[in-house]
Amino acid sequence: MRKLGLLALVLFGFSVQAQGPNLEKDYKAIESKVVDWRREIHQNPELGNREFKTAEKIAKHLKSLGIEVQTGVAHTGVVGILKGDLPGKVVALRADIDALPVTERNDLPYKSNVTTEFMGEKVGVMHACGHDTHTAILMGVAEVMSKNKNKIKGTVKFIFQPAEEGPPQGEEGGALLMVKEGVMNSPKVDAIFGLHINSQTPVGTIRYKPGGTMAAAQQFVINVKGKQSHGSQPWSGVDPILISAKIIDGLQTIISRETDLTNEAAVITVGKIKSGVRFNIIPESAEMIGTIRTLDYDMKDKLNKRMVEMVSDIAKAYGGEATCVITDATDITYNNPELVEQMLPTMKRVAGENNVLFQKAVTGAEDFSYFQREAPGFFFFLGGMTPGTTESYPHHTPDFLIDDSGLLLGVRTLTEMSIDYLNSDETPLLDIKPKG
Repeated sequence: MRKLGLLALVLFGFSVQAQGPNLEKDYKAIESKVVDWRREIHQNPELGNREFKTAEKIAKHLKSLGIEVQTGVAHTGVVGILKGDLPGKVVALRADIDALPVTERNDLPYKSNVTTEFMGEKVGVMHACGHDTHTAILMGVAEVMSKNKNKIKGTVKFIFQPAEEGPPQGEEGGALLMVKEGVMNSPKVDAIFGLHINSQTPVGTIRYKPGGTMAAAQQFVINVKGKQSHGSQPWSGVDPILISAKIIDGLQTIISRETDLTNEAAVITVGKIKSGVRFNIIPESAEMIGTIRTLDYDMKDKLNKRMVEMVSDIAKAYGGEATCVITDATDITYNNPELVEQMLPTMKRVAGENNVLFQKAVTGAEDFSYFQREAPGFFFFLGGMTPGTTESYPHHTPDFLIDDSGLLLGVRTLTEMSIDYLNSDETPLLDIKPKG
């Protein structure tokens, strides 16, 4: 009888884990709130390191739930700490809260009409990447979990991060500054989860990839020095515009002829070139700026080395000089394979077996990657496109649009991943070596 009792207890434990916590009443109660929060935040967007009203709204909400709150983290970030009824591990959940300098073109009742100054120009401000949805989702998760402390074995840390799109020029910010200020400690985080809404993935769908899932982003600045002359006598000078053209062409051969693209994708893009003042003057100098995207550290190192070499050599071959300075913007967003394997059953239980889909890596970038260097992390994509839609607009565009009906799945997924992780005995080892 005793053996049968133990067996029944074990089976009951497996049944609870398979079914997950019964939070349906709380999910239904929170859905309309999450949508309202999202629309209010969408209508009142703020740029990176300037998210004052957004941070105030978040902090007020967390405090109303009895959650311990820290404000002013990395300028405008907010961190909430919720302790469960039982001791255990620490899981962190992250949402980014900043908007973009984009003028909204949608005809929505909650459309953004906010304008501000960005780099000396008057611009519109818009949540054109879905950070408003991330913020509202995590506010919803906080409310659900605060009402279910008895189901939490350990601690949940809610990280509302500013400046994911990058801080203003001359300022620090984003995930990197949060890490520097100790957000992954006190208490030390054992694992971290994050999501990103996607306007081109149908509502109800989740996409994921173990290992390198989003690219490291780097910025490069190339300065070319030539010799100024009259436009009618190019032989009397050294043309930095011609050299720049040759450099641009050469950089693409690094991708097409020197990079093993069967391993991982890689991109070199020149986004701006500036030179000259008049139609009949060959200028003295030129400047190019652009981005590098890589998903593998060895490839990243090789591309950086070859760019610096090639830029200098091409300029020299045409009688000029050139330098290439490369700076990091974000690291590789690397999903810990053990953590992904551990959490997939939860995701499939919540979203449905056929709605959790493997995807290939993307060359977009995320500074969530800096959190993943401190603790095992899992970053996934949540569907935000109305099913059956024939045309959806990409992120960072004036027509970007998200279907609010997809937000509740984000709340459910983050909530139940957190509870299942905390209730498990598994703690994946930190692994930050993406090799494809």
